[in-house]
Amino acid sequence: MAGAGVFGLAAALELRGRGCSVIVVDPGPVPHPLAASNDVSRMVRMDYAGDQLYSDLAAEAIEGWHSWNRRRGCPLYHEDGFLVLSSQPVDDGSVEGQSFGLLTAAGWPLERVDGGDVARRFPFWNSSRYIGGYFNPRGGWAEAGETVSFMAAEAVAAGVEIRCGFRADGVLVESGRAVGLRSGDGGEVRADRVVAAAGVWTPRLAPGLGDVMWPVAQSLLYFRPDAPERFAPPGFPPWAADLSRAGWYGFPVNAEGVVKVANHGPGRRVDADAPREAALADIESCRSFLAQALPELARAPLAGSRACFYCDTWDGNFYIANHPEIEGLTVATGGSGHAFKFAPAIGRVVADVVQGRANPYAARFAWRARGEISGEVTRYGGND
Repeated sequence: MAGAGVFGLAAALELRGRGCSVIVVDPGPVPHPLAASNDVSRMVRMDYAGDQLYSDLAAEAIEGWHSWNRRRGCPLYHEDGFLVLSSQPVDDGSVEGQSFGLLTAAGWPLERVDGGDVARRFPFWNSSRYIGGYFNPRGGWAEAGETVSFMAAEAVAAGVEIRCGFRADGVLVESGRAVGLRSGDGGEVRADRVVAAAGVWTPRLAPGLGDVMWPVAQSLLYFRPDAPERFAPPGFPPWAADLSRAGWYGFPVNAEGVVKVANHGPGRRVDADAPREAALADIESCRSFLAQALPELARAPLAGSRACFYCDTWDGNFYIANHPEIEGLTVATGGSGHAFKFAPAIGRVVADVVQGRANPYAARFAWRARGEISGEVTRYGGND
């Protein structure tokens, strides 16, 4: 297994639970400071417009998050709810309306909000701008770095071997079959099967991926308001504002008094080893958004910033598939900025593909050539 992020560790846990011997190699430390899986927070939501598959997988994952919370004894996942706001009317054809319709039809108790509700319940928001939306109590956020540490500890306790200090730069192939991984310094790890789950570095390992996925930088910004306790749930839950039209989302204040804001949009193409620095233009764009949407937060000083590197696929769907030309090689990558929430559920998908078992989600993530770009429906495409 190459990569000790969410895909790799989730697969390792599941495969080990099925009786397989598993070695995970990673440059280390785990969580790796450059990995997309590592940060203070990641959103957990079932809200995917009319996309039943992702909504179902997220609902399954949330059950898993609660199970992990019980096992750990203190929360990795904070179910503070998910506030979806729109500056345009929320009708059945809008992304917000599709999410509301799909989830309420499934029995989830979402609550519609209008401008008056925003002013009363969520007073930091500009209620004259955000005229509609809903609040989904079945959602929230997860502690990203802590989750990876928890998964790694669980894996080791279950008997998975995690070898840090091994940076895989290629797959060992003999007679058309993957037989292990090699590192840049000549090291080797031999195995009966290989899973490439190295995030933005995966295309360097598995041939044929360079044209269908690539690294994209997304700036993460951290603000320190003067009265941080005011930016806590229930008045300030995890949120998305015009997510499919503008891309903005964010989190309540964390234990260090910091509020995180980011954009789930087109980002900028980068090299996988480029510095993880936020773009100045993104900081300015965020300040402009906050001035219109969250005026009090707009005045807060910037406490920090960094770039998260998505492993973007051409259509926004993951790649969890066996290589069509190299027997024994499975790829599990292409998170496209929305995979972390599935951490408790995605391992079963990977393990089923590795072992050739049927899985209801696997067809969406199959090996595929690049086609007409569609993209994840809730992600801002940058065209407006």
